[in-house]
Amino acid sequence: MASGNAIRGTRVGAGPVRLPEHGEPAPRRHVSYWCANDHEAQPLFAADAAVPDTWDCPRCGLPAGRDRDNPPDRPRTEPYKTHLAYVKERRSETDGAAILAEALAKLRARRDG
Repeated sequence: MASGNAIRGTRVGAGPVRLPEHGEPAPRRHVSYWCANDHEAQPLFAADAAVPDTWDCPRCGLPAGRDRDNPPDRPRTEPYKTHLAYVKERRSETDGAAILAEALAKLRARRDG
């Protein structure tokens, strides 16, 4: 039967594991990013890793860039479009009238025939 100890292999009050037991950590560096709300994020990267141009701000979610004076613009949110709005983008009023007239003619022919 298991004892009530939730953390197996350690004892209460045990200190942190020493570095020589796990090896030395890889060299790292902080990189600063700023968003449009002037929040600063400093993620850690490996010293030899390629650093991305933008990073998502952990406080507000906006894109953040490396230049504090010129942060990336806020992303544009497009409003929701209905099916009719997309159809109106593809078809002109005259095309729509012609398609409607053709469909009505077919319906009338079926009804009369």
